[in-house]
Amino acid sequence: MSMGPVASRLPGDRLHLQHGPIDLIIGVEGPEREACYRAAAQRFETVLTGLVAELPALRTPLTDDSFRGPIAQRMVRAVAPYQQVFVTPMAAVAGAVADEVLAAMLRDHSPAKAYVNNGGDIALHLAPQSHFSVLGPAGEITVRGTDTARGIATSGWQGRSHSLGIADAVTVLARTAAAADVAATLIANAIDLPEHPTVIREPAQMLSSDSDLGDRLVTTYVGVLTKADITKALNAGRRLAAQCAKRGLIESAVLCLQSQITTLDNTDALGALAHA
Repeated sequence: MSMGPVASRLPGDRLHLQHGPIDLIIGVEGPEREACYRAAAQRFETVLTGLVAELPALRTPLTDDSFRGPIAQRMVRAVAPYQQVFVTPMAAVAGAVADEVLAAMLRDHSPAKAYVNNGGDIALHLAPQSHFSVLGPAGEITVRGTDTARGIATSGWQGRSHSLGIADAVTVLARTAAAADVAATLIANAIDLPEHPTVIREPAQMLSSDSDLGDRLVTTYVGVLTKADITKALNAGRRLAAQCAKRGLIESAVLCLQSQITTLDNTDALGALAHA
């Protein structure tokens, strides 16, 4: 018999919500904490069942926007700008769940700070005087209440989802967690060295029979790369990040591959494109 949603408390007065593969850590500052937690737990009751109802369509490339569930609709909105490449709404699922649970918390409440962390994909609410810090692959990342970013997501070949690229990690800040989620996935895919002899790949469906990537080759091992190879791969990812920033799809990105790290935000996106 399958277990239903489970709620528990973690140190630091945080809320832990878990159901099947969905695992959320939620934090709230201020007197509205308990009310926000109740709202989060209530919304979480139907998160997984709502997704399962539309899962087959969510695992295929977007052909229309006729999805009923609010989380599915968030996923569709996040991937819609990227229809020129292969991507399914599942690329935004973790961020969309975080966004939806946070929205439920904020429907009748306005704490100084709140976050929903879904396995590293984070939806944020920040009052102007607040800030949120998290340790990323290149060090601490801080989002201030005066910033426009309200979502953080990380992707890479060693993460919990399969990747077509070789990035150790790509962390993206965007206006929503769903937007950050899909952008991090696609930028990580773009950091690649096709047919490089030190990179091992396997069909996604051999590793996970229900993968939305089907028989596409995903990275399972990356050997030691030369500095020139690393730079070449990172530059490919940075070009895509710059295009995303120019279109207003992301606020900033940190790209990591072995010994090298490169960053990009809206202020230098045009420069990155000019030197592509």
